[in-house]
Amino acid sequence: MRPDPTVAGQHFEAMGTACAIFAVGRAATPEAEAWVHEMAARLTRFESDSELSRLNAHAGHWVDVTPVLEAVLRAAERAYVMSSGLVNAAVLPSMVSAGYTRTFSDGPMRMTLDRPQPTPALPAVLEIRPGRARLEPGAGLDLGGIAKGWMCDRLCEQLGPNAVVNLGGDLRAVGPGPRGDGWPVGVAGVTLLLRDQGAATSSVRRRRWEGAHHVIDPRSGQPSDSGLEEVSVVAADGFEAEVVAKTALLLGPDLAPAYCARHALAWWLDGRHDG
Repeated sequence: MRPDPTVAGQHFEAMGTACAIFAVGRAATPEAEAWVHEMAARLTRFESDSELSRLNAHAGHWVDVTPVLEAVLRAAERAYVMSSGLVNAAVLPSMVSAGYTRTFSDGPMRMTLDRPQPTPALPAVLEIRPGRARLEPGAGLDLGGIAKGWMCDRLCEQLGPNAVVNLGGDLRAVGPGPRGDGWPVGVAGVTLLLRDQGAATSSVRRRRWEGAHHVIDPRSGQPSDSGLEEVSVVAADGFEAEVVAKTALLLGPDLAPAYCARHALAWWLDGRHDG
C-alpha cells in the first residue's frame, strides 16, 4: 500500500505473531492494540491465569465465564458445525501429546505422542449456558485460530466503516479502502482488493518441531498429513475464512476444491500432491 495521508495505521506483535491495523478517517489508536493484547491474554491456553486456562483447569465443573469467552466458545461451536467437525476446539489434549505445550518463543518442543486418540465431538465435551460453561473431565480447549478470526472481525467493526485488520494472517477488510477500490491485501503471493471480506491462511509449514506441527486432525488426534501443506481463502469475514481454510487443509487435495467452491469466494491450495 502506498502511503496515503488519510490512512492511519500501526504494526505490532501480539499472540506471537505480526499484526497490523489500518483505518481511513480515524486513527488506528493504541487502544486498538491494547484491546488485542487484552483479548489474547483472556483466550490463551499458555498462561495459567487466563480465562480459558481456568475453564480448562476446572473440567468437570461449571465455571462462570465473561461475555467475551462465552462469545468465542459459541464461535467454536459454529466452527465445529461449519466444518462438519474438522475444526474442533477440543483438540487440546492431542496438541499437548504432540508436544505443543508452550509458545515457540519459550524454546524447542518435543513430541510425546504415544497412542493418539480421535478427538471427541465438541458438543459431547462442552456445554454453554448464559454466563457459564462446563467441560467434561479430561477435555480441554485450544481456541487458536477461532479466536483470531473472531477478534479481527470484532476489531474491524470497532474501527469504523473503512478499515482492515490483520492478526497473524487472519484478516478482515471493510469499506472501500483508501482509494475507493478496496483494500490491497496480499493473499497467497498475489495482491487482491478486498471490500467487506475476510481472508485467512492455514499452513503446516510454520510452527513445526521434530516432524510435527500444530494443525491436529481430530479424526486421528495426530498432526495433519492430508497432502495439503497450505490453504488460503477469501470468504465473507475473517472468522469464516479461518474455518474454511483449516477445513480445506484437513480435507486434503481431493476434497478441498469442492468444499472451497461451496464455502469460499476464492482459494489457493498448495501441497505435496497438487499439480
